[in-house]
This record gives sequence, structure tokens and C-alpha cells, in this order.
Amino acid sequence: MKNYIYNLNKNHLLFLGILFVMISSCKKEEDILREVPLDFLAPENAYTTFDGIYQGINGLHAYNRDNWWFEMNVRGGSTLQDIAWWSIGTDEAFYGENPGGGILSNYTLNLTSTYASVNSCWQQNYSMIQKVNMLIESINASDPKIWKNEAQKNAYLAEAMFFRAFSYRILVSYFGDVPLVTDVIRTAKTDFVRAPKEEIYELMEEDLIFAASHLPARGEEEAPGRITQGVAWHYLSETYLSEGKYQLAVDAATHVINDYGYALMTERFGTRLSNDIWGGGDPFYDLFGYGNHNLTENTEGIWVIQIEPYIPGGAINSGERCYGPAYHRWGKTPDGFNAFRGDFVNGTYTGFSDSLGRGVAWVRPTDYALYKIWRDNGQWNIDIRNAKWNIKRDFYFDAPGSIYDKQKISSSLYPAGTRNLMIDTCQYIFPWFTKFGDPLNHFTYASQAGNGYCHKDIYALRLPETLLLRAEAYVRLDNLEAAAADINLIRTRANATPVLPENVTLDYILDEYTRELYGETMRAIVLRRMDKLVERVRLYQNNPVYPGGNIQDHHKLWPIPQTVIDLNVDAVMEQNPGY
Repeated sequence: MKNYIYNLNKNHLLFLGILFVMISSCKKEEDILREVPLDFLAPENAYTTFDGIYQGINGLHAYNRDNWWFEMNVRGGSTLQDIAWWSIGTDEAFYGENPGGGILSNYTLNLTSTYASVNSCWQQNYSMIQKVNMLIESINASDPKIWKNEAQKNAYLAEAMFFRAFSYRILVSYFGDVPLVTDVIRTAKTDFVRAPKEEIYELMEEDLIFAASHLPARGEEEAPGRITQGVAWHYLSETYLSEGKYQLAVDAATHVINDYGYALMTERFGTRLSNDIWGGGDPFYDLFGYGNHNLTENTEGIWVIQIEPYIPGGAINSGERCYGPAYHRWGKTPDGFNAFRGDFVNGTYTGFSDSLGRGVAWVRPTDYALYKIWRDNGQWNIDIRNAKWNIKRDFYFDAPGSIYDKQKISSSLYPAGTRNLMIDTCQYIFPWFTKFGDPLNHFTYASQAGNGYCHKDIYALRLPETLLLRAEAYVRLDNLEAAAADINLIRTRANATPVLPENVTLDYILDEYTRELYGETMRAIVLRRMDKLVERVRLYQNNPVYPGGNIQDHHKLWPIPQTVIDLNVDAVMEQNPGY
């Protein structure tokens, strides 16, 4: 039986608002005007007990989950801003539903100091930092009697500190030098200054070293999804790598790989063993089955975000909506029948297939991600990650009565000029990475095949990412044999041809990231760390309206939000170059 983390919505009332939009007060009157909460929950009285602090930790997980994937920010209303953290606008994907006007379709036009994604990225991460700082302060000030022992107290401190480091990881990658905030902010503050990124990395190191030392080991965490030592070691390795401390990066990653019992899954397992609806399966396919993420036998998942739809504070997984093609919008067959009859629900045919869900095509993979990396070195029919059940490339008319029923869908079947080929291939039909779907397993919105949502958990971190992280550090140390060995652990599981040491480069590692971890990593962070963002967007971003995304050299960093600059009236908040 699964142990659930109860991420109650009301816990978010315990936290203060966005860092740079706070109610001001006068220091001379603060003792008079300070409200003492007596009959409602606030940080001052909620974080004085173990139960309150426990819920505070759960609140960090809930906030992280809500901001993790695209529409996850359901508490503040549906938003698309967070997809900019992932594949959109990189070498891996562009905005398929509207290539001419979607998120980061055109860097020069979109990426400004007033752009919604810019504000969202800044505010969400500083809001998390404020929440963490409040929790750290409360834990440090707590009565020792509420804890079983000092080790338990330190474990809770460590989990909070991990989330602070994780938020700064995003901020320093996207913005460079940023304000360093380690104390709770209770009154209006208008004199922030940008700390050098070296200072940010120093704090991240301190937080992650403490976390790696005091968090529980794998299997000892209180509930699935809680942060463990291996997670902290991984991101400490990444921090070292970003700082150019390559041997330390190797050492930290080695802790994850060797010390906690993680291993790649090489045998089939879990809920998909009798549910190979696409005509086959393999261990990679099984990794993404509903209920498989937290199984004890799954030794590959290091950090799993819990969805838990049927408890208070649970959520949804919008991977189908974001990554799936909008096949249901295709329209008619060439002879005039509905292209998709769909499933029969409540006495009518819906136009949606439960096996495909309801995609909206926000994330359309680039040709690099769909074709090039699989064709290189003759791997198309060898690498299991390109098998038809892992990337669905063919879609068929579901149109009884039509002569085209069950035929493969193609714009070429229609008279020339009668179809919009850009919409057909960017929004309606394109190869779909099935890891984001949960075919024939939708619990809600039956008339819309789940309405783009499913309910399986999400990998925040799998072992292959740690192996590739260490391989990158080995490349920096000119140890190509060790780098190849790490990469080939992944390629062997995929039945792919091993890479020779002399062929290992940073670009090859990026290719393997896409083959193995497409949509699972914050691609822009990986590209920036390797100083490859601008280069590879220009090379592989094949948005048909803005090839190369119109990216310029200064777009390596995002601009500081204009609202932050405008509100910071008592100190200069310098803007990044080029904005």
C-alpha cells in the first residue's frame, strides 16, 4: 500500500506571497501594528509543532509539483508559462499549436523584461525561497521536545534547504547574478542587489552538502516522493559541474550511482506487462506505466513527484495535453467522413480515442529530436527507445464508412492546396513520445479521453541523468573511456550500439540526453551549463515560422523582470546585457 503525502491546499495559506510584492510597514509602528494570529493559521503559530512543520514540508512539495509541469499551477489558474523551463524554445521542441506566436517561438520578440514566462520563473522561485526560509527559521527556533531526536530535526532542515538550492539552481541558470536571500522578509524591501553567481553557488553547495549529510537514504524516507540523500548528491554534482569543479562533480555523482542501490531497469515490470496496446513493450516503456514509479522493484527512479488525484491536495498529470498531437482536430477524411469517430461514451461517439488521450500540441518535438538522433549511426531500428510503443509515429483514420478507414493519415491523400501543411504537421499529427501518456487508463473526462490529463506520477530524476552528468564531468577531465562507460550503461539497456570513447563529445552527451530523457530534464539548464544553448537552437530549432527561433547571443540569459527593477527603488537592480 502506498504511503501518501497529504499536500493540503490550505497549507499554502501559511506562506507569504511573492517576494517582491509585499505589504509595507513602518518600523517605528511595527510593534503596534503587528498582528498576532489567534484563531487562524499563520507561520507564527503553525510552525511551532511537529505536525505544522510536517505540513510545511509537504507544502514545499506541493508548490514544487504545481510549478513543475506546464499546467500544474492549478491553484493560481491554468498557465502555460512553465513550459519554457523544459524543451520549448530549445533544440528539442517548439510551440506546436501556434508556431508563429507561441512561447519562445521568436526569442527577439518574446523574450523581454515584461514577458509572462520571465515574471513567472522569477516569482515562483523566489516565492519558494521565501517559504523555505520561513520553514528553516521555524525549525531552528522550534522546541527540541517536538523532535524524536536531533537527526530528525536535521532531516527536516535538510529537505527545506534542498528546495532552496533547487530554486537557486533555476534562477542562476536563467538570470545569472541574482539577489541572495537567506532570511525571511517580513516588510517591504526595495534595496535588493544582485549577488555574483559564485555566491549563489556557494550557498547551493552549503545547502546541498547539509542535505546530502542529513537526509534519509533511499528506502528510509517517510513517504514516496520525499527527498533523499541521492537526490541531494545529484544536484550537488550538477552544481560542482556548473562551477568547473569537475572531479568533485564526479565524486558526488558516484555517491548516487554506487551507494544507494540504484540501477537501470533491464527486465520488464509493473502494470504494463499485460497492457502492451501498441504491440509490444520493454523495460523503458514500463518505467512510465501508471503505478510503476514508486514500486520497490523500480530501482531507477531517484526522485518521483507524487500526483495522488484522490486525496485532498492531489493533482493531475498534464503530459498528454502538453506533448500529445491534437489528432482530434484533423477534421474530415478525403471522402468527407469524420477522421476520428472516437470512443462510444454515454450513447455517443466522442471524437477522442482513449488510447491517445486529448493532446493540444503545445510541445512539438524538433526534427532533431524526432529523426536525426535516431538515424545517426543506423540506430533507427535498433534502439528500443525509438520502438513504435515508445514513439508513436503512425496515426490512422478511425472513420467507419470511409474508404480511408484504418489507413495511415497523411496530408498527401488530399487534393493539393486543400490542407494547411504547417498545422497538419505541427499541431494535428506528429510523432508522440508515449512516455507522457497513459493509454486506456483515464479516470476522468470520459467523453474527452481524459481531456489531456492522466494521473500517473512524474519522474523528477532518474538514474540515467546522473550517469550522463558524470559522463559530462569525465569529458571535462579528458577521461573519455570513463565517459563512454557511463553512456554505454544507458545504451546497452536501450539495445543501442555502444559509443566508442573517441566519439564521446558534449554534443554526443546532449544527443543521449534527448534519446533517454526527452521532456524529463530542464533542457535549457543543461544547454546553458555546456554553453550550447544559442549554438544548438540556431542549428536544430526548426520552427517553420521562425527557424532558429531568431535567437541572439544575449538570449543565453533571460532579462530581469521589469517589475522587479521598477519596485527596487532604493538600489540599482542592473538589467542583463542586451535587454
